[in-house]
Amino acid sequence: MICIGLEGTAEKTGVGVVDSGGTVLFNKTIIYKPPVQGINPREAADHHAETFPKLIEEALKVIPKEKIDLIAFSQGPGLGPSLRVSATAGRALALSLKKPIIGVNHCVGHVEIGKLTTGAKDPLTLYVSGGNTQVLGYAGGRYRVFGETLDIAIGNCLDQFARNCGLPHPGGVFVEQKAKESSKKLIKLPYSVKGMDITFSGLLTSSIKAIKDKHEKIEDVCYSLQETAFSMITEITERALAHTNKPEVMLVGGVAANNRLREMLSIMCGEQNVEFHVPEPQFCGDNGAMIAWLGLLQYINGKRMDIMDTKINPVYRSDMVEVNWINGKNNYELKREIPTHLIGKGAEADIKKIKYLDWDSITKERVVKNYRVKELDKLIRTERTIKESRFLNIIKDFFISAPFVYDIDKKNTTITMSYISGKMAKEIIDGGDLSCCNKIGKIIGELHKNNIIHNDLTTSNFMVEKEKKGNNKVYIIDFGLGTYSNLIENKAVDLIVLKKSILSTHFDKFEEIWDKIIDGYKIYPEWEKVLKHMEDVEKRARYV
Repeated sequence: MICIGLEGTAEKTGVGVVDSGGTVLFNKTIIYKPPVQGINPREAADHHAETFPKLIEEALKVIPKEKIDLIAFSQGPGLGPSLRVSATAGRALALSLKKPIIGVNHCVGHVEIGKLTTGAKDPLTLYVSGGNTQVLGYAGGRYRVFGETLDIAIGNCLDQFARNCGLPHPGGVFVEQKAKESSKKLIKLPYSVKGMDITFSGLLTSSIKAIKDKHEKIEDVCYSLQETAFSMITEITERALAHTNKPEVMLVGGVAANNRLREMLSIMCGEQNVEFHVPEPQFCGDNGAMIAWLGLLQYINGKRMDIMDTKINPVYRSDMVEVNWINGKNNYELKREIPTHLIGKGAEADIKKIKYLDWDSITKERVVKNYRVKELDKLIRTERTIKESRFLNIIKDFFISAPFVYDIDKKNTTITMSYISGKMAKEIIDGGDLSCCNKIGKIIGELHKNNIIHNDLTTSNFMVEKEKKGNNKVYIIDFGLGTYSNLIENKAVDLIVLKKSILSTHFDKFEEIWDKIIDGYKIYPEWEKVLKHMEDVEKRARYV
């Protein structure tokens, strides 16, 4: 079976032809380059309208139209005008060739063409482009979003910075070039990680101000922007890796062309003992082959689409796609290996069980991250070690259960604390016991009542210990990202981080788990304001 795929979600027009054996027979992409910096959606759509007929004609000279069995097009997410032209071109081709048509998710297309061309089996995928920044992993019939940007995408951040500083479009290429010319002076910029999510808007604003207000050299700002942004991206990938125990990491999307980002992820994967994959350049950016291949996967496995159902969806999220092409026999159960001398290896730290003054204890060492420049890495590890030990002590004043801190070694970024002889809430919930969920909600409510934001709420950061009377005692851990704030916005984002963690990990029990957590959270007097603000934050338009 042979499929022709049409890609046109933003400024790139792509046509690809793939057969059901995974052979790419044709793949060509033409990029619309605006006369001024930034993409004008209407002009991009005009470019698609002009370019699709030429590319389709070229493709059909290589593969005769009589051999085409299926038409696939990018249904979303993307820019509305661009998507409409792509869908129209797909419909016209399907009607003229009298062949079936199928609309596919652009983001999932990146994942599947990456798997096809690299040989990755069950990767945690970092998808970075002008419109998207997501960490995706397959679980329970869908590609779950384990982490993503809460505002703008990394490609958008780089492009906006370039535009404000007089660099050409697309900005990422020229930022990378300027960074290589830097004296390696690291300018301190906002480092905004919230669990497995990130924000770039503060980093963007500060980078622009560093040039315009502080008159820093553009080469040094480009270097600092890259180092900070890519460290954040690599960190959330590592956090998701520790949460999911996936055996592989794959990098896809237009920003995957950046050599420094590739280097950082490769180093991180080596330290975490997992494989690292990157497709060849033609399959990293937007391309028609990925649309054709995903169309084939869905069609061969039973999905059908009437031409009346081919409406575009500019906010078509990756986790909205029902994955009908992965089943038990080809969903590999390989896992990231944890060294035997450790009882745990998180994204940031190695956990060892020890005896301290004859008490069962653990040491949590924030290990050096060689993907980060030394100056930034030392600053982050030291700040988080101090912050965690302080918050673990402070929250006991509010009768919140947490490990006792026995010792802190700032030089070696190590905390010695009491050992909790229980299991992560993630494991307890996976086993079907949801009794800890209400207590988790109460702990979060108590934190927010006292204006403490955890910033890394996942079911891996709560421990459940069985008491003699049969009750479960719930502890909260890992305050390395903690902060103080009385803003409803920050409390809402704190809960959003937890909600997305549950959606991606405990998707089959989400409603029941979430209801129990919120029921406990109601001890916080302003809980209704927080939930209402969560809805507002989640509705903010992002190209994802």
